[in-house]
Amino acid sequence: MFNKLFFSDLVQDDSDDLIQLINPEESSKEDLDNLPEEVSILPIRNTVLFPGVVIPITVGRKKSIKLVKDAYQGDRYIGVIAQKNINTEDPTVDDIYQIGTVAKIIKMLVLPDGNTTIIIQGKSRFSIKEIKQEDPYITAGIELLTSTYPKDDEKEIKAIIQSLKDAASKILKLNPEIPQEAQMALDNIHDLGFLTHFLSSNLNAEVADKQKLLEINDGSERATLLLQYMLKEIQLLELKYDIQKKVHTDIDQQQRDYYLRQQIKVLQDELGHDGPDQEVEILRKRGEEKKWPDEVSTHFNKELDKILRMNPAAAEYPVAMNYVELMLDLPWNEFTEDDFDLKRAKKILDKDHFGMEKVKDRIIEYLAVLKLKQDMKGPILCLYGPPGVGKTSLGRSIAKALKRKYVRMSLGGVHDEAEIRGHRKTYVGALPGKVIQNIKKAKSSNPVFILDEIDKVSSDFRGDPASALLEVLDPEQNSEFVDNYLELEYDLSKVLFIATANSLETIHPALRDRMEIIEISGYTQEEKVEIAKKHLIPKQKKEHGLKSKDATFQKKAIEKVIEGYTRESGVRSLERTLGSVVRHVAKSIAMEEEYNETITAEEVVKVLGGERYDKELYQGNDIAGVVTGLAWTQVGGEILFIESSLSKGKGKLTLSGQLGDVMKESAMAAISYLRANAESLDIDHRAFDQYDLHVHVPAGAVPKDGPSAGITMLTSLASIYTQRKVKDKLAMTGEITLRGKVLPVGGIKEKILAAKRAGIKEIILSERNKRDIEEIDDRYIKDLKINYVSNIAEVLEIALLKEKVKRTMKFSFTDPTHKE
Repeated sequence: MFNKLFFSDLVQDDSDDLIQLINPEESSKEDLDNLPEEVSILPIRNTVLFPGVVIPITVGRKKSIKLVKDAYQGDRYIGVIAQKNINTEDPTVDDIYQIGTVAKIIKMLVLPDGNTTIIIQGKSRFSIKEIKQEDPYITAGIELLTSTYPKDDEKEIKAIIQSLKDAASKILKLNPEIPQEAQMALDNIHDLGFLTHFLSSNLNAEVADKQKLLEINDGSERATLLLQYMLKEIQLLELKYDIQKKVHTDIDQQQRDYYLRQQIKVLQDELGHDGPDQEVEILRKRGEEKKWPDEVSTHFNKELDKILRMNPAAAEYPVAMNYVELMLDLPWNEFTEDDFDLKRAKKILDKDHFGMEKVKDRIIEYLAVLKLKQDMKGPILCLYGPPGVGKTSLGRSIAKALKRKYVRMSLGGVHDEAEIRGHRKTYVGALPGKVIQNIKKAKSSNPVFILDEIDKVSSDFRGDPASALLEVLDPEQNSEFVDNYLELEYDLSKVLFIATANSLETIHPALRDRMEIIEISGYTQEEKVEIAKKHLIPKQKKEHGLKSKDATFQKKAIEKVIEGYTRESGVRSLERTLGSVVRHVAKSIAMEEEYNETITAEEVVKVLGGERYDKELYQGNDIAGVVTGLAWTQVGGEILFIESSLSKGKGKLTLSGQLGDVMKESAMAAISYLRANAESLDIDHRAFDQYDLHVHVPAGAVPKDGPSAGITMLTSLASIYTQRKVKDKLAMTGEITLRGKVLPVGGIKEKILAAKRAGIKEIILSERNKRDIEEIDDRYIKDLKINYVSNIAEVLEIALLKEKVKRTMKFSFTDPTHKE
């Protein structure tokens, strides 16, 4: 019934306001005329404030904090009213009761978490007369309410007071949690009004019931209702006491049952029946057959001895049994035999995955070393690349090639360190970490273990799982991995860990340092066609119940799906889209409708509708300042156009097309180079000062950045200032410097293939990008002429023709001495 914090304040605080609390005679002398006629309304939940009572309130809402601070700086009076619904976060006038208590703020404390705690004392009840404002907080005009008491019958008042005190004393005896100082406080209260307020405030009742007490003006009626509530609480406490007494008796019964069970155990041993001891002995025999280290065997037997000393009915007994059963289920020094037939392994990898030559070569290298050395710590590989390129499924193929067990652990969204290291056994519901759980599931100490989406591990107050993975993935440490639940060293050095990630930026630097990063770039269109033929279409036919002869895809139909309906690095969306076409065929067969067994490009458009994506094509060289560049995106390579135009002005530069900082800097570097070399390029230097330049990259809604457009921008500017044609069907990519050097850029494979699809015949690259071209299959770059350059002069020599464009711009300068 009583608030312990309230009594702590009551007894320990020496302020004058709190002395008034236990001296109602002094409190009654409060000049009610000094109370304001207009107050700020503070809505509170879970309680009701009564006159004369001091309570602490923690204020957390922004409106309430502002209200309290404003009031504390003023006269410190506020109106406190209970909310009708405690779940309302931003209460309005309709969400609060109409009657509350005027309170004075005694103290205000600002806590480190941003909340504010105030200690307030109720002064007088009031009702809302008029709402003055609702923002930033509610302010209202109020009317003070007074209570009436029977003055003629003092015996009735004394009887009510005594009844209330007797009921309160009984509650104190039945509830040992309430401090003894409460009885002292009750003995010092002689005023009926204050006594009812005091007991109502500390009554264990609903807010609505307390509010009903606050709203009653007749003191006798309020005291009578309060007494009813208190008697109801006494009944509940007595019932609670009877239940606790019965539970105590039940515990005594459990102790009696324990001794009986011990006697039964002796009888069972005499009769030869199975009991808990026999179960433990069975576990001990299983332990003798395990190939575990000596220290593990010793620890296991100690745990069994501890179980023998336990009561089987104790809560710790099943926990201890689960622990020893986990130790038995783990594959200590139990390994599958590796298959070192490298040719067979290569066939499996080639059959399951098209392309990925680097990755497959790395796996074959690992097998070759393991075959020669017969002992090797498992390397930690990290397959890094865009979604849908087959990183996770590659792990299953590796397990098949090695004839090892395969387990996969998804790390996406894992934010609890215990997911990796496990919980301490002392916690309720403790479990080993996912690493140990998966090793147990694999039943082998050398499985292929896929750590999927390692870049999506998150951290919060529960720990840092990425840091917990450091021990798992460090070849120098994982031979002694300790799980919090297992509490023993477990050797993970024979496990072949393979992590997958879409991005390296979000991986913990120390974690990334422990892994060998193998990049898997997106598939080219040609590779996607082969993957669709060999893997995706047969799989979709099987999943939709079609036979091989029911539908045949033409190559142009597959290309139409790739170019017009998917835009991705991997093949996940391609598989879904091909599935849509296959379902259309399945529907036609099921409904016995006629359909084309040969799927053509036209049939694809009929089934899937209009193309979703447009393909950029080369657009000619009739206009000065338009140059074709090559760009890399997450869904592969693309061509882009850089356009420049000049207009009469004062040399102002405008860049548009959502260009990033790096592309803007490339444009500035290109202009600086042209200014410095204007004479050799036959450009009148006055053109830079008397003409405004506008450089634009189309598709303005798409952000673009990177250094790859350096030489493309420079060629565009050189073309517009000299009005010379750009070579036909030419594209380029490379970074420039102010000294005129051409630097290499990335994504060459994707860019080259995009250029070929767009009809480009000739390409300009940095000389240092030659190594990237050598890695591309010759069939993909057939009929492409590739020029390798080291400086800007070579770029312009190749790109710009002597011939002027048809609509040549006529420059005019203000300098009269200049001659055209």
